Parts: sequence; C-alpha cells; structure tokens
Amino acid sequence: MYHYTECGLPNVWLANGVKPHATPYGEAMVIENVEGLHRAIGMQLVHRKPYLTGCEFRFLRKELDLSQNALAGYFGNDAQSVALWEKRGRVPKWADRFLRAIYREHMEGNAHIREIIARLNDMDRQEHERQVFEDTPQGWRAAA
Repeated sequence: MYHYTECGLPNVWLANGVKPHATPYGEAMVIENVEGLHRAIGMQLVHRKPYLTGCEFRFLRKELDLSQNALAGYFGNDAQSVALWEKRGRVPKWADRFLRAIYREHMEGNAHIREIIARLNDMDRQEHERQVFEDTPQGWRAAA
C-alpha cells in the first residue's frame, strides 16, 4: 500500500496503480491516471463525508482550479476567510455544502453552474438602476 500524501490529504492510501521509477535523484513513485484518482477522491469526499476538513475543502477547491480569492468571490466573501477555513479546519456548513455542489455539478458535466454564480456576483456589483413598470391592458410589464 502506498500512502499518497502528495494530494494534500493525510488519509489516502493506494492499494495499486503505483509503480516505482528510478530517477537521477533516487526512486520515485509513478501513479497511473492521477486525474481519475483525484476525481475518485473528490467524489468520495462529496458523497461520503459528513463534514469536510480544511484540507479536504482545499483539495476540492484546487481540483476545481479555483484560487482562494476566486472561491471567496463565489461566496461573496474574502480570500482571508477561505484561507482560515482551510488552515483551521472549521469550514462553515453553508460553504461546505456549496463547494460540494459546485464540485459535483462540475464533475458531472454541468460546468455552467460556475457561469451562473459569476453572473450573480456581477449583478451584485452593478449599481441598482431605477426599474420602471407600467400597467398595460395585458398586465404589468417593465417599461421600455
């Protein structure tokens, strides 16, 4: 069994799929299909863990290729908050659930969820314009 600490998680062991490889610097281990392995780890975290630890939260964030700042933007938060959750291991339940949803949707092929979140954040940043409505024979409508 190979203790796979390179993923940043302390409790991942590989039963197979690992081969030793000689390098000029000594022996290294080559892992077959690292992308598939990381996907399996991520889906296990999303579906089987009741609460994510800070390092598990970081693993999912990195698998989504998001910086702390980018993820904080999705949450309407600051990067320092995300850094503290990852460091101290106390992830708010809402952030835990939200990251799981983003990861699952992304891995199942619905990458549009990130676009929706980005669009909502853009709308939050826009100035609130005056919205004018008018009563028409067909009912209330936004004025042109």
